[in-house]
Amino acid sequence: MSNSFSQQLLDWFDQYGRKDLPWQQDITAYRVWISEIMLQQTQVSTVIPYFQRFVASFPTMETLAKAPQDHVLHHWTGLGYYARARNLHKTAQTIINEFDGIFPETIEQLETLPGIGRSTAGAIRAIAFQKPASILDGNVKRVLARYHAIDGWPGLTAVSSQLWAVAEQHTPSARIADYTQAIMDLGATLCTRTKPRCQECPLSNECQAFKANNPTGYPGKKPRKEQPVRECLFLIIRNPEGDILLEQRPASGLWGGLWVFPQCDKENDITITCNQLSCQIEDWQLLPKKRHTFSHFHLDYRPVLINATLASSIMDSPGIVWYNPSSPLEIGTAQPVKQLLQQLTE
Repeated sequence: MSNSFSQQLLDWFDQYGRKDLPWQQDITAYRVWISEIMLQQTQVSTVIPYFQRFVASFPTMETLAKAPQDHVLHHWTGLGYYARARNLHKTAQTIINEFDGIFPETIEQLETLPGIGRSTAGAIRAIAFQKPASILDGNVKRVLARYHAIDGWPGLTAVSSQLWAVAEQHTPSARIADYTQAIMDLGATLCTRTKPRCQECPLSNECQAFKANNPTGYPGKKPRKEQPVRECLFLIIRNPEGDILLEQRPASGLWGGLWVFPQCDKENDITITCNQLSCQIEDWQLLPKKRHTFSHFHLDYRPVLINATLASSIMDSPGIVWYNPSSPLEIGTAQPVKQLLQQLTE
């Protein structure tokens, strides 16, 4: 069964698989790694321009390792899940300092690096080094769960173990890079989450979910949980020259290392927060409320446009920059901040 599965998939890939993605050209472990991290929970169409800009600015492991974190986060702004960018930066430095700049090839070594789990390690080993390794990203989970009619949400340990077992069962010893790309492609293009194109699928004859006329019943869905809502005010503090105050978040946690507007919880705190920043409010106005959704909660934020004068000492305060929207700095900003800054220049 395993040989049949992999061969049918490879035959399909030879005819229909994607072979012109940017990271499929000039394949190196570095480029494969960057693409795999970017593709975590992010669609290919979104990743392509980010990948191209990223490798243009950081073409080698050395350039990434030596770059300021702000520059790395700047190139990640809008891609989300910013821990991925921080981990990329840490991993580049680790490979330079602890692996003499040589990308490790074993699953065990790869999994010691920040941000690289079992599936990402498998993808790097298979695609970059063409050595046998299994993967289990979201697309592959969906293909295998349907093909074998594996019940349950893949986030559960028992279900994940079943999926890993069949993933390893189907992984061939030959053409491992093509097979790895093929099974990801199948999930991305035919075996999609909604409206799967089963009639075009090379595996449909043996697919248990297709036989049962229930492909969208697999994999099992994550138990629904009502997402909490948090609220805050974004203080867009503007000095007489039109520059806007941004402060840097702590290195870890939400929006770690990114530059954001100062925040407070309610209108009564606006003056207090500005005073703490040595800003004297001249006038302010509330802008319409907006929502930004994280993986585990909604953030409802209301921008407050504040014109202020300021004490001279704030100009040199650590963790603070004055951002000129018409001459932007290369710093990493959270997506809502980026959007509001763009609106202010329009």
